[in-house]
Amino acid sequence: MATAPTLDPNTAEALREAVRAAQAGDLVRARTLAEGAVPGSADPAPLHAFLGMLSARAGDLAGAGGQLRLAHRARPGDMTIACNLIAVLIDVGDREAALDVATQELASADPTLRVARYRGFLALSLDRFAEAAQAYEFVLARAPQDFESWNNLGNARSALGDFPGSIAALEQAVALDPRAAPTRVNLAVALRTAGRSSDAEAILRTAATDFPEDPHVLHELYALLKAEGRNAEALPVIEAAVHRDPANAGMQFELAVEYGVALETAKAETAYLRVLDLDPSWRDAWLGLAIQYEHTNREEEFAPLIARAEGNHLDVGTLSFLRALEHRRAKRFGEGLASLALVPPDIEPERTAHLKATLLDRLGRTDEAFEWFDETARRHAADPSEPLKHAATLRDELRAELATMTPEWVAGWTRDVPSPEHPAPVFLVGFPRSGTTLLDTILMGHPDTVVLEEKPALNLVDEAIGGFAKLATMNAGEIAAARARYFDEVARIAPLAPGRMLIDKSPLFLNKVPLIKRLFPDARFILALRHPCDVLLSCFMSNFKLNRAMSNFLRLEDAAALYDLSFSHWERANALFPVAAHAIVYERLIENMEAEVCPLFDWLGLEWHAGALDHSRTARSRGLITTASYSQVTEPIYKRAAGRWHRYRAHLEPVLPVLAPWAEKFGYRL
Repeated sequence: MATAPTLDPNTAEALREAVRAAQAGDLVRARTLAEGAVPGSADPAPLHAFLGMLSARAGDLAGAGGQLRLAHRARPGDMTIACNLIAVLIDVGDREAALDVATQELASADPTLRVARYRGFLALSLDRFAEAAQAYEFVLARAPQDFESWNNLGNARSALGDFPGSIAALEQAVALDPRAAPTRVNLAVALRTAGRSSDAEAILRTAATDFPEDPHVLHELYALLKAEGRNAEALPVIEAAVHRDPANAGMQFELAVEYGVALETAKAETAYLRVLDLDPSWRDAWLGLAIQYEHTNREEEFAPLIARAEGNHLDVGTLSFLRALEHRRAKRFGEGLASLALVPPDIEPERTAHLKATLLDRLGRTDEAFEWFDETARRHAADPSEPLKHAATLRDELRAELATMTPEWVAGWTRDVPSPEHPAPVFLVGFPRSGTTLLDTILMGHPDTVVLEEKPALNLVDEAIGGFAKLATMNAGEIAAARARYFDEVARIAPLAPGRMLIDKSPLFLNKVPLIKRLFPDARFILALRHPCDVLLSCFMSNFKLNRAMSNFLRLEDAAALYDLSFSHWERANALFPVAAHAIVYERLIENMEAEVCPLFDWLGLEWHAGALDHSRTARSRGLITTASYSQVTEPIYKRAAGRWHRYRAHLEPVLPVLAPWAEKFGYRL
């Protein structure tokens, strides 16, 4: 360390001796000499600075900070002392104190710009973005080629909402050093935040090529695609990011989630297990794996999973959630509730509330169960995606369609309908929770059928043609193209061999009869019916993945309105078109399956196949079940849910006037 010319002779000599001792490796003597000289020194700041250096070298950061504070207090304008103190404070994690040292006044007096750069960095890390921007602007006015300061200025301006200024700064940083991948990512983030997603995507795709080993560029591209709901495109991107950094547990976890969204359950399980290999404390990976087992009817895996979690000393809250799942599987409902009491509120809050509700229901504690089903719905309704708003939009659309569905509207349809190239599908419809999953499982068990379970083929066609409003004006070429698109989409999901009957099951295609009749005039319908009160209660109790339709089940009044609109839509369509339909009544189906299914097979023209009645075997072999019935269709037929609504009648009273006409029409009593 250079000594100041103003040092008194004794201090200067002691410091020279101490430095020589340190250079010789005798740090103890160096410290003793410096400490001994402090009491008699007229200017002890260099001694404190030297002692701070020795303490830092020895790993005593607290001691280093104390010594450097004394030195800084004595010589507040010494830039070397100030920068050393700032560096030590950063190392001990006290960034507020470090910023207090790196004042704007000190930064302005430092020709090396070190203090200003420290000030910008510290203010940025403390979310004091205006101060950060000011510091970096000061630096760049004097060092305009400093690409790192341009990058940091861009980040500060972005946080302040100055997107044009942020983009300009980051573009300058990229121009100065195009080899810096993080700067490209920051520019893409700023562009996306400013609403220029296509520009951001172009930069990220170019950067992914320019930096073929960098996973972070791909990860940011994945985040952009996810934010735009482009899940199919996002999956291969996160796969590529993980390939570049297979030891990154966070990206492995995101990959597992994406595989789950894509219904690639085997890959999801492998990815979750990889996360646990990398980081056994990753709580959400344990939960994700358990949910995979639940949805693929592998609940026997809960116990081994819990044993592994215990061996890895997983936290009590997550373990308790896993144990509650196992208790429910084993029908230990009281023990399941006891386990849930140990689950903290930040662990799967919606699932935890729903699990508690189902356990209370199975224990016959009706009012408490309803309270927790209602709590589950409230938690879902509070989602930032505004599910209740989207639910109302669907109901409004159905009302508008009903107003349009008149004899005059149908009479105005163009009549040039092309001849079919494929036999028309059979559509399995009905309000959700009416036994459609049990019925499609039975139909899957027949060797001459191919059953689509709530797949997007028809919805994609509906979107492609322009929706309900375009039905009246479709010409023969458009109808033929729409049919071809439908069967192309079916082929992507399940190849349809000649002679096999296609059954497209999606309950709320109950509202798609005009579209179906427009494309497939000979289409037939299997209509699943169940007591409206049991249906509505079951919808309210189910933990659906929310979309526009399922969001209607977060409130009983919305569910009843959708029920009324859906069957009004069905009835109106039946009045306007020749609709060939065969009804299957859930209560009769669970009472005598063969007696209900045999006439259906006759109506469909299928040979009798007794093996189809073994729905449990079929369900176990089908893998992932994407409906809310996944936990039930593998069980033997049970009747506990038939008539369950009577226990909850008091809670259903407000919607009974809406349901009563339909109950009477379908032969039920209230």
